Amino acid sequence: MRRFLAALLVLLVFAAGAVYLVGDYFVGYALRRGTADNPKASPAACARIVDPEFVAAERPDARSEAWEIQSADGLALRGICFFPAQESHRWAILVHGYGCTKEFSWDYAEEYLKQGYNVLTPDLRASGESDGTYLTMGTKEGEDIVLWAEKILQRDPDARIVLHGVSMGAATVMMASALHPAGVVAVVEDCGYTSAYTMFTEQLEKIFGLPEFPVMPCVDLVSRFKMGCALSDANPLESVRRASLPMLFIHGDGDQLVPYGMMQELYDASSATKKEALTVIGAGHASSKAADPEKYFQKIFSFLEPYM
Repeated sequence: MRRFLAALLVLLVFAAGAVYLVGDYFVGYALRRGTADNPKASPAACARIVDPEFVAAERPDARSEAWEIQSADGLALRGICFFPAQESHRWAILVHGYGCTKEFSWDYAEEYLKQGYNVLTPDLRASGESDGTYLTMGTKEGEDIVLWAEKILQRDPDARIVLHGVSMGAATVMMASALHPAGVVAVVEDCGYTSAYTMFTEQLEKIFGLPEFPVMPCVDLVSRFKMGCALSDANPLESVRRASLPMLFIHGDGDQLVPYGMMQELYDASSATKKEALTVIGAGHASSKAADPEKYFQKIFSFLEPYM
């Protein structure tokens, strides 16, 4: 009996070790930023997932300030705020996607500035100039956006704030909306996913040819240990069910990373007081603006105008 128990214990130890090693590898590959040569490098998976044709935009020609806040878990988060020519109570927080930085929001910022918005472009945690080691795919990032909105209200108590996110940024603003952030009046989500767990499961099959089980449960377990939240916690589908803010859903029907059908799932699940959807024909992932910028921004600003 003792030998059996000892063997069982050894087996359990090996199994636990295997679970950790598998989960740790994929968490590091997909969610951990930094290399020995570059501590600010994007996660290794970005090279396989992010379109190499995406490049950072030029800095808007507008007055600007560097802003900084501290996250609930003690990270220094940094961003740049741009100001329009005329003083305004219109504000937008533009949220970049996976493996990107605030500079990838600056072409969007140009259009908001033309419409008289003050525009905050933050680096999300573990991105750009902000502190942090792990991306959480919208879970903690959503909480951070609520803190950014609070900072805007400290600057302008009459602020009317729009959240606009692309890809992981879209997941982030959807999750932030469920936290009922003060001062926020509307949300624009562009090509956000229903669930990070579902999206990563699909990429696991595409990139590595591996099934969900046993890899993804290992990733979920280790991510909770490493990041303080599980990958499966990044669930915008649940967030939009609990959020009442007006929301505009945008997606390209040529998206090969986040399936186009996810937009309909999100739209159908949304409890927004007002919701609209825009399909950009032929646009790939995060490419709706580039595919038809006139249609893209006309829809956004017409949707937002009643709340400004």
